Amino acid sequence: MLTIFLAIAPVFALILMGYGLRRGGIPSTEFWNLNDRLVYWVLMPALFFSKISAADLSGGLGDYAILLYAGFFTAILCGWLFGRGVAAAKASSLLQGSARFNTFIGLAIAEAVFGMNGLQVAVLGSALLVPVVNVTVVTLMTRQLGGGGKSILRGLLKNPLILSIGVGVLFNLAGLNEVPVLHEIARILGDAALPIMLLCVGANLQIRGLTGSVRIIGLSMIGKFVINPAAVVLAALFLGPDLLTFQIALVFAALPTGVASYTLAREMQGDAPLMASIITTQTLLSFVTLPLTLLVGQAILSFP
Repeated sequence: MLTIFLAIAPVFALILMGYGLRRGGIPSTEFWNLNDRLVYWVLMPALFFSKISAADLSGGLGDYAILLYAGFFTAILCGWLFGRGVAAAKASSLLQGSARFNTFIGLAIAEAVFGMNGLQVAVLGSALLVPVVNVTVVTLMTRQLGGGGKSILRGLLKNPLILSIGVGVLFNLAGLNEVPVLHEIARILGDAALPIMLLCVGANLQIRGLTGSVRIIGLSMIGKFVINPAAVVLAALFLGPDLLTFQIALVFAALPTGVASYTLAREMQGDAPLMASIITTQTLLSFVTLPLTLLVGQAILSFP
């Protein structure tokens, strides 16, 4: 227990540092907004490209994909059902809060707890999840809220994370996984991604003036912190995957909702303030729920 907490502590310390720096005006609000864009458009795509293009894709990813998708699709189904009878804008935020995840925190925790092997597996998990999650969520939100579907889907096709995953896979399949200069640049940029990203996650937290239904926020946490990890554990009991694969899949299942959910809620005329409250509440609670989920999941899987 203490080992996991100590490994994860620096990740959340950087998030809190980012929150404190932005609220203190250091160096400026504009600086943090620009860094958000730098992470999203340059650093994270570089990390995905460098890791995926060099990864061993010959091994079977079937069990890993089943674990990841079992958690996501079970959680999003529950989020959809929880939202029946709720105003469409609120229901769309509940949907995202139940199933989406913060990729950046997941990659940082995978590296902090499980080292470079964990980070490599987490990057592959992101490649499996990110396109599927984005297309599924946008499709369901379009049905809930109506309109805007085509323009949002066009935006997905221009998503730098999805594009970098696709290019990384193409380079890998073509055997171009170590191109001089190109991959060195990608690795250097990728190394900068995680610490800067964690500071930006903290800078985007909105603790003051939280608004929204306590019931909706609570239901989102049931989907995210209970149903999603439980589905992964149940799938693992049937599949018997290797321990590292299971642990990383469980990390993804227990992650708080990502900050991109707020942008999507705003663009699709959902309840953006409620979405901000869900993101902040889940991120703060995950300080405790994430390590506990890892411990409980490992204990269940190792029980004879």
